[in-house]
Amino acid sequence: MIMERFRLPGRTAIVTGAGRGIGAACAVALAQAGADVLVSSRTEDQLRKVAAEIEAAGRRALAVPADLSDPAACAALADRAAAAFGRLDIVVNNMGGALPRAFTDTEPRHLENAFQFNVSTAHALTRAAVPHLLEHGGSVVNISSVMGRVAGRGYLAYGSAKAALAHYTRLAALDLAPKIRVNAIAVGSVATSALDIVMADDRMRTEMESNTPLGRIGDPDDIAAAALFLAAPAAAYVTGTILQVDGGIDTPNLDLGLPDL
Repeated sequence: MIMERFRLPGRTAIVTGAGRGIGAACAVALAQAGADVLVSSRTEDQLRKVAAEIEAAGRRALAVPADLSDPAACAALADRAAAAFGRLDIVVNNMGGALPRAFTDTEPRHLENAFQFNVSTAHALTRAAVPHLLEHGGSVVNISSVMGRVAGRGYLAYGSAKAALAHYTRLAALDLAPKIRVNAIAVGSVATSALDIVMADDRMRTEMESNTPLGRIGDPDDIAAAALFLAAPAAAYVTGTILQVDGGIDTPNLDLGLPDL
């Protein structure tokens, strides 16, 4: 049965940035497919809610509050998951982000911080997970962004870091083949807390929807479904791929209104 290739019985996973939004949706989707899941983010209350949803799906959950901007804290999650669940099969590097800024307001430290937050932390966890993933064969899913592929004013640090994460994915896929698959999802505009202001403003929301070929803003479950595919045996012949889940956009669908210099 083809649907069995989307099941994850006996598998275990780590999802970072899992307190809400895309990370929470990914963690719950993996659990509903049969995986036990370690979830981590800064906010313990949010993690408890996600852990409860994982357990409601009949799977084990481990909530680990941590400041994941520290690569060492990310790396420590690999052994925590293996110790709790007896193995580690899947890593979803969801944590990331950077505030938009005008070019002249973007200092070198903003680029450095964005790279560490989006790339170095993903590498730290993936590297620590490798010995565990090699035991049974594993999958790494990195959450990148459409802004790593398209150009828009104000996204210098964020877009550069997400582009780096996308190419990191391609390089790591070759380094870790054939036992570990590494893929990424280039996410478009998704209705998470980062878009609260947009979702509450009819003008901005309508602008984003009208500038998206599929005519809507994405839902976290859109990304979770893609992450499940890439993590599952359904994608056993897929590695080094950046899967675009962005509603079809080729340019940013919201103009930040930054003027010419």
